[in-house]
Amino acid sequence: MTSPGRRRAQKQRRVRRRRLPMRYLLPSLLLVALLAMLMLRGYVHSEILADHRVRPPVSYDQVPEHILKGGPVIDARDRNAPKALSVPEKKLVLTFDDGPDPVWTPRVLDKLKEYDAHGVFFVTGTMASRHPDLVERMVKEGHEVGLHTFNHPDLSFQTKNRIDWELSQNQLAIAGAAGIRSSLFRPPYSSFSSALDNEAWPVTQYIGERGYITAFNNTDSEDWKRPGADAIIKRSTPKGTQGAIVLMHDSGGDRSQTVEALDRFLPQMQKRGYDFTVLTEALGAPSAHTPVTGIELWKGRAWVTAVAVSESTTTVLVGGLAVIGVLVIGRFGLMLVLSFAHARKVRRRGFTWGAAVTEPVTVLVPAYNEKECIENTVRSLMASDHPIEVIVIDDGSTDGTADIVENMWLPNVRVVRQVNSGKPEALNNGIRHARHDIIVMMDGDTVFEPSTVRELVQPFGDPRVGAVAGNAKVGNRDSLIGAWQHIEYVMGFNLDRRMYDLLGCMPTIPGAVGAFRRDALERVGGMSEDTLAEDTDITMAMHRDGWRVVYAERARAWTEAPESVQQLWSQRYRWSYGTMQAIWKHRRAIIERGPSGRFGRVGLPLVSLFMVLFPLLAPLIDVFLLYGLVFGPTGQTVVAWLGVLAIQAVCAAYAFRLDRESMVHLISLPLQQLLYRQLMYVVLLQSWITALTGGRLRWQKLRRTGVVEAPGSIPSQRRSGDDRRPVA
Repeated sequence: MTSPGRRRAQKQRRVRRRRLPMRYLLPSLLLVALLAMLMLRGYVHSEILADHRVRPPVSYDQVPEHILKGGPVIDARDRNAPKALSVPEKKLVLTFDDGPDPVWTPRVLDKLKEYDAHGVFFVTGTMASRHPDLVERMVKEGHEVGLHTFNHPDLSFQTKNRIDWELSQNQLAIAGAAGIRSSLFRPPYSSFSSALDNEAWPVTQYIGERGYITAFNNTDSEDWKRPGADAIIKRSTPKGTQGAIVLMHDSGGDRSQTVEALDRFLPQMQKRGYDFTVLTEALGAPSAHTPVTGIELWKGRAWVTAVAVSESTTTVLVGGLAVIGVLVIGRFGLMLVLSFAHARKVRRRGFTWGAAVTEPVTVLVPAYNEKECIENTVRSLMASDHPIEVIVIDDGSTDGTADIVENMWLPNVRVVRQVNSGKPEALNNGIRHARHDIIVMMDGDTVFEPSTVRELVQPFGDPRVGAVAGNAKVGNRDSLIGAWQHIEYVMGFNLDRRMYDLLGCMPTIPGAVGAFRRDALERVGGMSEDTLAEDTDITMAMHRDGWRVVYAERARAWTEAPESVQQLWSQRYRWSYGTMQAIWKHRRAIIERGPSGRFGRVGLPLVSLFMVLFPLLAPLIDVFLLYGLVFGPTGQTVVAWLGVLAIQAVCAAYAFRLDRESMVHLISLPLQQLLYRQLMYVVLLQSWITALTGGRLRWQKLRRTGVVEAPGSIPSQRRSGDDRRPVA
């Protein structure tokens, strides 16, 4: 039987296995929070759940006659005895609908304050939620606040549940803004009480049952038509000494004419003996405002706070989208111009790096459990048209990788065995065993063309060159995920390298195909284990030491890219995290002098911008695409996204043309932008979180199949037991 202690230990292990790691939990929570904020933003901007239908008038035979012929205020709290109330003579109740507006409401309030006048503001929940400070100012300055629903729908189309929702959400916004409830209500799209019909009257009765007094108007300024200040004043002026409720607007568009009209209307009517007051005071009724306390107050405050956070987040996202737009256009424009200049430079007739490099070089192949690939790799080197020695550094493989190489019995090929110590130490060990002054490095899953080594080492004819980046290509591009990586390599890596070459700040010598001067490596201390991106680390160290790092486009290497999402995730997670480590490691270059300072003030900002910040913000394009498709404006959103895609397609096509690649794989570019980019975003976000939380990331061995061979080579015999799986 299992002891209690063992059972507890097993239970704890199961709990640990079920517990979601922080690096997965935080991105998930961030995504949920972002979606919630966008949904909230859409809700308070009437983009979600909004109903903009307006019903035409119908018959009014079911509306009591005394209501139709009575005053503009309907008190239907007693369903059996509804009353129509009028404003006394010499009393004017100015009402303003659809606000508060951040531009026009303050100007309206300023005019009322200037002439010591008061009014009633029928606010919508959406606007009150977004501008609570203005609602608070209305109450503090003695004005009344009434409900105008949350989303401004025609209530005759709505169910009772929806009406209750509109009222409760409107009250929630007012409570959060000013700490009060209000018993005044005005229906959207309403006018005179005499216009009530058989569809609107039941709504008015139901509103009364909920404890509200409904305020229509009997003097409509029609300021929403912008007829001019004179016309607004004329339509707002009652006959003789009659009291009136005047309908105006402080939101919904340009209200400059309303403000101009108030500046003349208020003193004119005051000279005629009119008093501008709030509705309940004019009717001699108790105040419409009731203080809110306790949980209702905190709910209201939490609501307006959430809306404020949502608005701020959206503003930041829109700003980020603008930054992305500038970055996309600027980066692609820079890439096109500099890539063209680079290609023209290295392809012009008679171009040379200097004296031809003909001396033998050492090729280092670090390998850990590469039995599927290592034979193809070594045989591709044996076909090289440049004199080489090959050193395979077996980093403690357990699958017989070293035995495979030794059993090939090839000339100028040596195997160096070591206890598993990691790729940087394997390369350093290989450097110590190298016989030649130029060191070529490649991965154990990569194959070279016969001319690759020769093309790769020619830039060393320039004594200023310390390292050379080759042209890494995806060999297994027959699957969708392989095609996406093929596009990324050609466009995102090799086109970038042309640009960085001319700018003198190449960020990375790819591990699949790169070459170094031995003395340059020794001056910077060799390959470092400080980061998970030793190739980026050594490249930055080369720049800081004053060496030129260049790109050799004809030095092509064919590498096996990950064939499943899980493997791709593991690889890019390590790359992005290692790049952040390298940037942080070399951060002092920004303040240093000489070559290190030049790289720090040019290279590091560009690498940080284009390799860290840009990929992190790029998915905003797709986030707003989705938001625009769901909530509108759909047409403008689609056009904008297609415009960005067109820019990317032009750059991709040019990159493929420079590399003399078939354009057929670009068919998958739109899908790559929608799916692949999101994966890279999540990977980068996870890398950020790992870095910020102090997490550590280990090397992760990717599963290889050994299917990649150099173009034109003789296919090797496939081993039995090949279990290559389809793309996940």
